[in-house]
Amino acid sequence: MVRERKLTARQSDSSDDDLGDDPTLEPTVEPKAVAGDPSGPGENDSVLRPRRIADMVGQREVMEVLQIAIDAAKKRKEPLGHILLDGPPGLGKTTFAVCIPRELGVKVDMASGPSLKAPKEIIPYLTNLEHGSVLFIDEIHRLPKPVEEFLYTAMEDFRIDIVLGEGVNARTLNLKLHPFTLIGATTRAGMLSSPLRDRFHIRQHLGYYNIDDLVEILGRNARKLNVELTKDAAQEISKRSRGTPRVANSRLLWVRDYAMSKGDGRINLEISHRALDMLGIDEIGLDRQDRRYLETLIRVFQGGPAGLEAIAHTMSVSSDTLEDEVEPFLLRSEFIVRTQRGRCATMKSYSLLKMQPPTRTPSLFDALDG
Repeated sequence: MVRERKLTARQSDSSDDDLGDDPTLEPTVEPKAVAGDPSGPGENDSVLRPRRIADMVGQREVMEVLQIAIDAAKKRKEPLGHILLDGPPGLGKTTFAVCIPRELGVKVDMASGPSLKAPKEIIPYLTNLEHGSVLFIDEIHRLPKPVEEFLYTAMEDFRIDIVLGEGVNARTLNLKLHPFTLIGATTRAGMLSSPLRDRFHIRQHLGYYNIDDLVEILGRNARKLNVELTKDAAQEISKRSRGTPRVANSRLLWVRDYAMSKGDGRINLEISHRALDMLGIDEIGLDRQDRRYLETLIRVFQGGPAGLEAIAHTMSVSSDTLEDEVEPFLLRSEFIVRTQRGRCATMKSYSLLKMQPPTRTPSLFDALDG
């Protein structure tokens, strides 16, 4: 049989055990470094990540859709349709990808889009899949075009075509795959090509969390960490977490360390204030880099418009860092606007920094009119 000669990434038969009740949910494929692998040693992943969809907080519309799809797939005894999850970092895409196989009682193989540089590198993942199992690809928008096209037949017809040899001696080997579910996660859905995007049966967008959901998440995680967390402290940490559970968990871990070092280990409002102020995180979640960006835009460039490269050079910071890490939250919070002529500070920025705005902001209005 051809399948006996297939490339394999398993190290031992121990990976054939059912992972439905395995608390680590180890991937069955080992050859690539996995971004956000829940089996990793990080405390945030191994302790704080929810185990089931029912344990998750927020994203209620997404959970309802997925629960219906999972329930229907179980009743039909068929693999779940392919799923695409998109949204900003830290909102739970990988968590959903880990919880879904647990709900189905199947295995999950995990890969990262940037690590799959050629079709031959995804073949071990595809050939090791069992009936109904899940293949999760993080940052799927970063798949090279040849790898993406190689997935088309695998997703639709559950087969792959492998070319053996070169020139006149080349021959094509048609290899059947077990029906499987592909879960793709991306922070930039617009970068996906239409042929790949249309092959996903379920597409869901994950949005930011409100304060109440973050408070509940922090309360649950504090219990997992055996830390006493008061409700007002949880609310304070949530307000400074930018609506993102990953950020909230990071803040919680830091405040816990601060409480153990500077206090008795209990987290109250005063401890949370002191810990977060030490990191320079203000009441709305802005850090020192964010405020420095706004101060540079207002003080040096008179509120704009100013080009990203000019701001980056003035701050001695990479423009990619500003665009990917600093600007998204400032834009979402309406502290800056992006125009064709450059970045402009809003009146909200002047109020935040307690700086006197000009009597008229011609640069902003002229840029918007242009």
